[in-house]
Amino acid sequence: MLTTLFICLTAVVAAGYLFGKSKARHAAKVSGERLHSLPGYHGAYVAFWVGLPCFVLVLAWLLLQDTIVEQIVIAAIPADVTADLSASRIDLLISEIKSVAAGRIFGEPEPYVRDAAQHYNSLKVVADQAMFVATLALGIICLVFARRQIAAHFRARQGVGRFLDGLMILCSVIAIVTTLGIVASLLFEAIRFFEKVPPAEFFFGLSWEPQIALRPDQVAGTGAFGAVPVFAGTLLIALIAMLVAIPIGLYSAIYLTEYAGERFRTTVKPVLEMLAGVPTVVYGFFAVLTVAPALRAAGTSFGLDIAPNSALAAGAVMGIMIIPFISSLSDDAIAAVPRAMRDGSYAMGATKAETITRVLLPAALPGIVGGILLAVSRAIGETMIVVMAAGLIAKLTANPLDAVTTVTVQIVTLLIGDTEFDNPKTLAAFALGLVLFVATLLLNIVALRVVQKYRERYE
Repeated sequence: MLTTLFICLTAVVAAGYLFGKSKARHAAKVSGERLHSLPGYHGAYVAFWVGLPCFVLVLAWLLLQDTIVEQIVIAAIPADVTADLSASRIDLLISEIKSVAAGRIFGEPEPYVRDAAQHYNSLKVVADQAMFVATLALGIICLVFARRQIAAHFRARQGVGRFLDGLMILCSVIAIVTTLGIVASLLFEAIRFFEKVPPAEFFFGLSWEPQIALRPDQVAGTGAFGAVPVFAGTLLIALIAMLVAIPIGLYSAIYLTEYAGERFRTTVKPVLEMLAGVPTVVYGFFAVLTVAPALRAAGTSFGLDIAPNSALAAGAVMGIMIIPFISSLSDDAIAAVPRAMRDGSYAMGATKAETITRVLLPAALPGIVGGILLAVSRAIGETMIVVMAAGLIAKLTANPLDAVTTVTVQIVTLLIGDTEFDNPKTLAAFALGLVLFVATLLLNIVALRVVQKYRERYE
């Protein structure tokens, strides 16, 4: 239904554009006046008037349709079934009804579930048809209204500009609201976690064992939520990754910019940037199947005991993955330094190496810091490589040959399976996510201060 609606709505928008252009030309011919705006602006004005209201209606309809249909279906179920159900149990009942309605039946559902599934499907069909009719009717009404405004003296260009300004403002507001929503969700759930676990234990505790009983029939420990080993493992792997990525990325950028020929540069730079396009799961397989066994074999030959999932293997592969972030941005920053600064340095008798270290790198430091910041953020927030190559048990160690765990690994582990967000184990994932968010924010603030300092010096 959505595909058909999209095709029909696209046809109505295109018709509005063509009708607007033809109406503008006709109005100019009849009145003998010169058009204030080009015919294309008139067509775009009508197209905006048709497309945007319909898009808003479809979006609002899709956001509210499922909730309204679910409420109607639940209200139609016999009261003795839903009387004593909690909110979470009602959510599970809705999920079961949707599964049966989609044909995913496991076992023999209750008769009221089958009836509710049929009711759900019928309501969905009616709602989809109503959305189709309402959207097309609104599009036609907007088309007639906008077309009537077309005249030779009509300022269609300004109208299109207002539409575009409003669209950009809307996109900015959506981005801001999305960010605030993410922060609010993390903060709200983290507060619930800290109501159950003291913050001092979480931030300063040295034992991380979040395996507690989620149901009365489960047997598990009481749980320990000291996150220091998790933070230490994250920093250790990120540090190893940066020790690999920063020298290689920065030196490759310097070589490609200052030493390599143009033909070599145009060939090697795209190849180097292809590393950023490799899926992270491929890097994870590479770390597990190639790097980790190779490191362990090398360690055995030297008498070293290296864990199968060592921090060194995960950090090294992660460093290879983030090389393009540093290399590409540093390359662009160095290449953007004015030629006059290079020539002035050479005129003073400086060598190429002295020019690079004393002129180019300080001048390009804002871009280089931006690339390093992006790489650090990617290293701290990387999930797939550390899930496959790092360990699951939190261990407080600075030895890169040991197995450690990271914040992202623990978040994935804590949220696997059917869980309810009413116990410390699952809520701990949000506390870890909040710490990860704050750490990234602080990195951004520090980088902005460094960039501002050097930008003032070289502008």
